[in-house]
Amino acid sequence: MILPLGGVVLGALIGAVRARMRGGKLLDMLQWGAAFGMILGIVGLFILVFIQRAAVA
Repeated sequence: MILPLGGVVLGALIGAVRARMRGGKLLDMLQWGAAFGMILGIVGLFILVFIQRAAVA
């Protein structure tokens, strides 16, 4: 049940680091962090649903 939250946090960190490595300023790091956080949060949600469905059968 923590996979989507973990994906959001991990994605935000990855996005901020990537923006920082490319020479981005604070707003760039926030935007990249938000985008990666949403993407990995959705991936974590799909993984959670898959695990829940597989455990029922």
